[in-house]
Amino acid sequence: MKATRRQVLGGMAATALAPPALAQGTAKLAFAMPDGACDCHHHLYDPRWAYLPNAVNRPPFATLADYRRLVMKRQGFSRHVIVQPSTYGLDNRCMLDALAQEGARARGVAVVGASVSDAELRRLHAAGVRGARILMGLGDPVKLDEVEPLARRIRPLGWHMQFNLLPDQFIAQEKFLARLPVPLILDHMARVKDTASAQFGVLSRLLDGGNTWVKLSGAYLYGDAPGPDYADTSAVARALVAAHPERCVWGTDWPHPDASSGRVKMPDDLNLVNLFGRWAPDAGLRHRILVENPERFYGFDPKKRPKAGT
Repeated sequence: MKATRRQVLGGMAATALAPPALAQGTAKLAFAMPDGACDCHHHLYDPRWAYLPNAVNRPPFATLADYRRLVMKRQGFSRHVIVQPSTYGLDNRCMLDALAQEGARARGVAVVGASVSDAELRRLHAAGVRGARILMGLGDPVKLDEVEPLARRIRPLGWHMQFNLLPDQFIAQEKFLARLPVPLILDHMARVKDTASAQFGVLSRLLDGGNTWVKLSGAYLYGDAPGPDYADTSAVARALVAAHPERCVWGTDWPHPDASSGRVKMPDDLNLVNLFGRWAPDAGLRHRILVENPERFYGFDPKKRPKAGT
């Protein structure tokens, strides 16, 4: 029987994911993942939607089925937040397709500009989107002068803004970020790798202001210290957990698009989870960051926590 185009593409995707680059390492989970634990930062890449011709990151396909197999079942997460990657720009269809399949156990973060229609914002909200992502240095699909008008547009929906800024931009835009009328969350510990740096000072002041959250993710991305401990970014993570555990969440950054593109070394997925366990060695603290904080920030139902790894 002749294979359909979808079957051929599906086989191509499986082949692309077969190498250990997207399922690397032999570590075992060092702590019991609690029911309702949420991976608050990952991406999906599906052959049904074309990458931007000028995309900075062009990783192998990493579909929802792969995510379920390699992250949810292997690592124990039962909720997740699908973050629109730079690779797709303003085309949110891949993320929305996954949200439609996942239902109440997933939320999405879209990339939209200030000219997005009210009808489109309502459609995205109904699909499970709860935030707008601002990417700088990765194609800049939304310009800085669009941010404040967009923040006013999404405020009635109860959305947040998620920022991935270059270090110099982060420092220069402190006052601008502090005055935005929606909650903020910062990707990958705001790329901070030194608790004595100006960046860490900005991050601390924003967190002290009460309107900013931070993702304890990407320890392998921006630091200078090697894995498996990533000593410099781990010191930042521990400081954040100690100072503001009520506004920290955690994310895998799966499938590690910067590593797939060759800019950093591919991390061991389970080592990253176990590293978080060392940043938050108390089970109650881990539960707060993995379960309770995502429920508050993304609106998951605390009365309906899925079993770990389902």
